[in-house]
Amino acid sequence: MHKVLITGGAGFIGSSFVRLLLDEVPACKVVNFDNLTYAGNLDNLAGLDDAHHRFVRGDIANRDEVLAALELETDAVINFAAESHVDRSIASADEFIRTNVLGTQVLLDAARERRVKRFVQISTDEVMGSLSEDENGFFTEESPFAPNSPYAASKAAAEHLVRAAHHTFGLDVVITRCGNNYGPRQFPEKFLPLIVANAMNDEPIPVYGDGLNIRDWIYVDDHCRAILAILEKGKAGGAKPSNGTAQILSGLTAPAAGPIAISMPSNTGLRSARNESNDHRRRRFGGAGNDPVLLDSGRSSHCVGSSRPRYLE
Repeated sequence: MHKVLITGGAGFIGSSFVRLLLDEVPACKVVNFDNLTYAGNLDNLAGLDDAHHRFVRGDIANRDEVLAALELETDAVINFAAESHVDRSIASADEFIRTNVLGTQVLLDAARERRVKRFVQISTDEVMGSLSEDENGFFTEESPFAPNSPYAASKAAAEHLVRAAHHTFGLDVVITRCGNNYGPRQFPEKFLPLIVANAMNDEPIPVYGDGLNIRDWIYVDDHCRAILAILEKGKAGGAKPSNGTAQILSGLTAPAAGPIAISMPSNTGLRSARNESNDHRRRRFGGAGNDPVLLDSGRSSHCVGSSRPRYLE
């Protein structure tokens, strides 16, 4: 793998993948194509080797800009570029349709024109909706689509276009579906940075709905290693769950929960612990010293492409 175009590579997950790819495949040359919307940040790319990384500002929905950045017979296009904030999609779906749907089709057309060898679509588990409360339930490759927001619907539509490009034109494609990521360089309005920042500043912490929803989390570098494994070994035309490491309650506080203690670790992240009382309504968000932030409730699973998550213990 020598030439790769990564879209959305100045964002949280995209920039993490760029760094991982350049570390794991030193001979690789990356064209990083990003429109630098609200979530893109050039600071995320600080320190990268200019000999192997070239940044191009551009819009994936603009055919001319995409073709100008995409070299003939590029080894892979990995599409991280997306409008991804659910609440923003509810306020207005226009940009989500333009970027996530039209932009994906523009990339697919350009990939065929430039004879790209593999196209990887970074999707989301939200295309499959919500799991039941059965703690043994997991999404699989066969889980049906059931998007519950304009954002999720736009990503589901993009998956249909990617699948159609494979079956109609023979384009080598792989789709990944992951849950929530956390880690360095995450945009501050996302859930975990928001609640941590609010708690540290003694500000109210948002609780969504009744506070009992369960979310799936994965450390961003574990997710990126899964993507790299899928890029190198994934079966063409397949959709691969790359879900992660711990599932926790999205409502972390309640009026009776009491004070919140926070410890921010330097090199580790969330750790999931089963609540001994098995009462999933209990929330605790704490830790001490150098311990990882500890969130009660959850079950562990594994990251595709590795025997166990590297960043959770």
